[in-house]
Amino acid sequence: MNIQGDLPPDSDRHSRFSWCARHFLRGLLLDGGRKSVEPMAARLGEDGNRQALAHFVTSSPWDAAHVRARLAWRMQPVIKPTALIIDDTGFLKDGDASACVTRQYTGTAGKVTDCQDGVSLHLASNGASAAVNWRLFLPGSWDSTSPKADPAKVARRARCAIPAEVGHVEKWQLALDMIDETRSWGIEVPQVIADGGYRDTAAFRLGLEERGLDYVVGISTTTTAQPEHAQPCTPAYSGLGRRPAPAYPEPAQTVKSLVIAAGKRAARPVQWREGSRPGNGRSGHKRMYSRFVVLRVRPAGREIRKATAGTGLPVRWLLAEWPADQDEPVQFWLSNLPEATSLPALVRTAKLRWRIENDYREMKQTLGLAHFEGRTWPARHHHVTLVSVAHAFCTLQRLSRSPKETASA
Repeated sequence: MNIQGDLPPDSDRHSRFSWCARHFLRGLLLDGGRKSVEPMAARLGEDGNRQALAHFVTSSPWDAAHVRARLAWRMQPVIKPTALIIDDTGFLKDGDASACVTRQYTGTAGKVTDCQDGVSLHLASNGASAAVNWRLFLPGSWDSTSPKADPAKVARRARCAIPAEVGHVEKWQLALDMIDETRSWGIEVPQVIADGGYRDTAAFRLGLEERGLDYVVGISTTTTAQPEHAQPCTPAYSGLGRRPAPAYPEPAQTVKSLVIAAGKRAARPVQWREGSRPGNGRSGHKRMYSRFVVLRVRPAGREIRKATAGTGLPVRWLLAEWPADQDEPVQFWLSNLPEATSLPALVRTAKLRWRIENDYREMKQTLGLAHFEGRTWPARHHHVTLVSVAHAFCTLQRLSRSPKETASA
């Protein structure tokens, strides 16, 4: 159907959906400031049926997951993804009437404030990326079964059209659920990159390993591990009570302590990609460069000890960025990539996370990801899905004009 023309009659549901989808996407793609329904309708001129567009995104019963699956199928052969990247982003709200709004920390504002939080999954390669799955995070204050339930917010669930079966689920579990759903669409990418609320959650890493997935996951300085050479030993039995279980003779250390013990001289220089600033790279841009320490360690913690059931902690990669002008390392990752993986390959994988930050920036600054004014659960999922489609369209246009970038994607 041509994107121009009058709104089709109610009886032609497919054509009506197509009309609304095309015009809503056109509104997101047109130049202009705010990308909420009313200003978009004004910019669309004769095609700007505000009531129809508002109904389409807020109340129309179309399945956002089906659209995202089709989006993933369309983008996979173009992007040729080498990784799935997981992260979350905040949507600031002035009031607390919208679904899932609560006071929580968001990197969007850099502080605790009223906001929604959305977890997203992106197909990514060096040359391109696309957001193909989303979940709106439901805080415990919105779940009647949670110890943190807020009666006022629980009472608003029906008004916000939050399905009765939706409860509070930690972000790392939402990420695993999205990975499972994306794989059910036939999208198989054997490597995951994550940061944010997933980094210190051993259950998330264990969940990835149970699914046979490799990962490079950002962690905090306080994550603990044993050195690779550490081995559990069983204390002598005194003859009384239970026999002692195998244990490591020394307490686990923080990853920061392990890297500092290795020393700054252990850091090796790595260049991983060309940035956007002018420089001496082959494309005329500055090469991204830093120094990194890599160690083989045994991540510790109660969940991992329980999962290994006394068989010894598994050996994993610990990667740390330690710039030459810094007295201490500044960033850390854990990875289960094969033992033969080179340092440059580890760094390139860890640093691929810039793609999701770039996607968020493009979707928020030019496509209205954060401009939605609806209050319901389905409306938020509709909106982020439509913005993802608009972003994918821009990506396809960019790649079609850049053959070299397409070849590297």
